[in-house]
Amino acid sequence: MNLQIRKAGASDFTAIWSIFHSVAAGGETYAYDPETTRQQARVIWMEVPAATFVAEQAGTVVGTYYIKANQPGLGSHVCNCGYMVAEAARGKGVATRMCEHSQREAVSMGFKAMQFNLVVATNEGAIRLWRRLGFAIVGTLPRAFRHRRYGFVDALVMYKWLEGE
Repeated sequence: MNLQIRKAGASDFTAIWSIFHSVAAGGETYAYDPETTRQQARVIWMEVPAATFVAEQAGTVVGTYYIKANQPGLGSHVCNCGYMVAEAARGKGVATRMCEHSQREAVSMGFKAMQFNLVVATNEGAIRLWRRLGFAIVGTLPRAFRHRRYGFVDALVMYKWLEGE
């Protein structure tokens, strides 16, 4: 797969919004309100994070991720990332490549670990991928996610120490 991952610029937001809106509206993998507006999404995905990236294939944005400190102050050595892939590109290795890229970026930014705070337990593909990439399930949050189809489902906290990776 000829996939290029680069920092996102303001001009990428239209493509990012298309992906974000589709994922958030689905109500199955992210806790974002399905009614999140374009402006709210811009703040969430482009302004709050330390960095935002896009994955392009043949000039088309097929995925995006952000990286930010998971906590301020004494927890700021642990980062948090969020990944979204366009529906047409799912199952083609885009999330794998973005997660691998994000780990290298995290180390270069000085982060020592990466934590995913709310991995929906029904998102079996993501859980399989994160585990394959070295993340451990370190906690279960009972009924912490209100799934659009299944109602209240568990969410997992996943973690990977990056130092020395």
